Amino acid sequence: MKPFSFVHVADTHLGYEQYNLAVRREDFARAFQETVEKTLELKPDFMILAGDLFHQARPSNKTLEHTIRIFRRLKEAGIPVLVVDGSHDAAPNVITGTILNPLDSAGLIYYLPRHENACWENESCYVYGIPNFRTRRRTERQLPIFYDVKKPMPRGDKFNIFVFHMALDIPELMKGKPADFAEASPDYIPEGFDYYAGGHIHEPWQLPFKGSILVYSGSTETVSYEDAEVDKGFYYVEVDSKKEVEINRIRLTSPRRFKILECNFTGYSPRRITEEAIEIVRENDEPGVILIPVLKGTLPAEASRREINVRRIREAAEKALLVRPMVLMREESLPPEVIQAIFESGIKSLKMRAFKYFSEFFSKRYGKEEAEKLAHLALDLIQPLIKGDEEGARNLLERISDED
Repeated sequence: MKPFSFVHVADTHLGYEQYNLAVRREDFARAFQETVEKTLELKPDFMILAGDLFHQARPSNKTLEHTIRIFRRLKEAGIPVLVVDGSHDAAPNVITGTILNPLDSAGLIYYLPRHENACWENESCYVYGIPNFRTRRRTERQLPIFYDVKKPMPRGDKFNIFVFHMALDIPELMKGKPADFAEASPDYIPEGFDYYAGGHIHEPWQLPFKGSILVYSGSTETVSYEDAEVDKGFYYVEVDSKKEVEINRIRLTSPRRFKILECNFTGYSPRRITEEAIEIVRENDEPGVILIPVLKGTLPAEASRREINVRRIREAAEKALLVRPMVLMREESLPPEVIQAIFESGIKSLKMRAFKYFSEFFSKRYGKEEAEKLAHLALDLIQPLIKGDEEGARNLLERISDED
């Protein structure tokens, strides 16, 4: 077998105007531009693009034109681009199909699932690719049908690559992810391949898999703040005549810098949280950066997330491209067992039950006397509020304020 090399890239998300900013669309384009520039320098035999080339099934004309120009450079350099669709650029319906079809027809890419036997091969390599079915249920129903029509047939005398775009239900990959993140069991992926080229997971991964290796290349730009601090790039893979693999990480320098500012504000009032977050943003302000203050912790019993002044936090920076606060504060509440005990107790009066509930709630923040005073106030406010008597409620609050 003749030695060869290839580039494995995924999740370029071209056209994504993240945070409704046109400049972010340009950032994603620039990251892909750098990817292609580095690929042209490496001169691989081919490129694999494992899904989510575009962020939307119907990219704008501007994004499409830029992508065509980029692919033309690869074609002129004699580097085939072997593509599968991802969850973002999959066909919206059977009638219109995916935007990858016309790009394939123009000879700019080779959309693997569209072709006979869903494969591409040369003298050293066999590459097989499957479409993305978006959900686990559809994947497990439709993928076996796809295999029946276009059967994977790895070659014994060649290096075999399986290309797909989905998260597999593997413990290492699923750690910290929601239960519905996985789109298929590994059982749905056939054996007999030497390299499994994945997309969809935005962090780079290399794992032993079915006697060979499973590789996710990660994204080329920051798609979510959760992957902001992961190095962006792709893989350059060299295969020798004995099918020995050397995987090289190629890092990108163009992706925009994010700064994740995690802060625990447990017990702080919304006003203090706002002021502290503003100060943190100002301390980390830099030209062109995207600041993500992540506000964590538990609010005091009487406080609400809505009282945190997100607008002032957003406006605190002078140099950053954007400040995007993530308010993950938990609101204090009584444990379910306490509430159940109150409302299943022998107290027959609904008013007394409500008083007991409010007393328990305010006692998490105040002493017994103050808690009971606030509980009485809460009860007194219920009637005018139910009746829509805003003036009565306002007079009651003013009277209490005067007493204090």
